[in-house]
Amino acid sequence: MIVAIGAQNAFVLRQGIRREYVVPVVAVCALSDAVLITAGVAGLGAALESRPTALSAAKYAGAAFLVAYGVFAVRRALRPQAMNAAEGRAPARLGAVLLACLGFTYLNPHVYLDTVVLLGVLANQQGSPGRWLYGAGAATASLVWFVALGLFAGRLGPLFARPRSWQVLDGGIAAVMIGLGAWMALG
Repeated sequence: MIVAIGAQNAFVLRQGIRREYVVPVVAVCALSDAVLITAGVAGLGAALESRPTALSAAKYAGAAFLVAYGVFAVRRALRPQAMNAAEGRAPARLGAVLLACLGFTYLNPHVYLDTVVLLGVLANQQGSPGRWLYGAGAATASLVWFVALGLFAGRLGPLFARPRSWQVLDGGIAAVMIGLGAWMALG
């Protein structure tokens, strides 16, 4: 579940390739997963399932966020001159990058379903002491994944020195984001 390429992982991959605020983005993602996994192990998943209106609101807000990000990715793919990996552009502001990262994390209903509900249920099947060890293992796996994804994505830099590579990546990200958003809104 942690390794599936969704909105959050695509964002970390893009930041890693750009070599832009990778450590803060990885830290936000890993810490957020740890918090959400802990909430699931503590029983928040069961409480969320009993509030269908809140889940619906989060689902539609998350779908809108993903589709909007997908549209921005389409726009980037259609303007290859603006996509050179590092040259000729000012870096994004840290605050804007972290805000986007928080959006991909907390506005995505899949994050809640995966970390809070599903991992929470699986952890609670392990019994009293085992559930916290299970949660700690899941949080550790998340940390390892985000560090590997963020830091090793930078090795793809030579490939992404060509604008065409950015077009392909942004086109793929657009397809995933718009597809996930539509699936969430219609499902």
